[in-house]
Amino acid sequence: MKLSALDGNERIKDQLSRQERERGLSHAYIISGPHGSGRHNLARQLTAAMLCTSREEKPCGHCGPCLKVNKGIHPDVAVVAGPGEGKPITVDQVRQLRADAYIRPNEGERKVYLLEEADQMNPSAQNAMLKLLEEGPPYAVFLLLAGNPGGLLQTVRSRCEALALTPAAPDRDVGIAPEQLALVKELASALERAGELELLETAMALDGKRGEELSAFLSALESELGDQAVRGGNRRRLLRAVELVRELKTAARLNVSGGPLTGWLCAQMFDAL
Repeated sequence: MKLSALDGNERIKDQLSRQERERGLSHAYIISGPHGSGRHNLARQLTAAMLCTSREEKPCGHCGPCLKVNKGIHPDVAVVAGPGEGKPITVDQVRQLRADAYIRPNEGERKVYLLEEADQMNPSAQNAMLKLLEEGPPYAVFLLLAGNPGGLLQTVRSRCEALALTPAAPDRDVGIAPEQLALVKELASALERAGELELLETAMALDGKRGEELSAFLSALESELGDQAVRGGNRRRLLRAVELVRELKTAARLNVSGGPLTGWLCAQMFDAL
């Protein structure tokens, strides 16, 4: 599998690549780890790999299904979150998910369900998942995202494969000028709170940067976003922004300049919200 967009966690990358080669990917995973460890990043890449139509290494990132997954518009992918900010998934939502799971996929060979903060579900909601995890249709895949997998019932954990992520070590500090640090903080705030036009204007701070300068700026931005998430604020936007910045860091290693990345960052940020 092509999981280079996930920082660190080489053991998990090897585990998933081996599974795909030998017996195929599982129908249910618990993806756990602290904030900033890449849970959503891995969930998105796994989803793309399961729906990718390329004959080469998956996910290719270029076929129609991969592009739709990355834009959050694939009809066979559903994100299930609680009914409100800070509220867990309810038993009624699980029942609706269960009914939907038995409707065959629209385009691909599989349907993928991402369950946000699955460890926060109460026992009734978790028990409602058991039948699906045990006897669900063969094309259905369930990715349970959890900060603390211990919050899931043992009966649920025993029916899923565990992927426990750890935050990647920070990049080597190559230094950033004080005026650039001010731009980092401004862009981090815009990613958390600004509208699309304001964010686009602020993101122009990336324009003209390339190579080590761009990598250093993005590393500082990732760190600032992580700090803001710890302090509170709009966690959904902050965590989404961290994932996108990590993808930009991968592009920076390919010597892509910051200008073309500006529009992509803004579009991807708002496509997922």
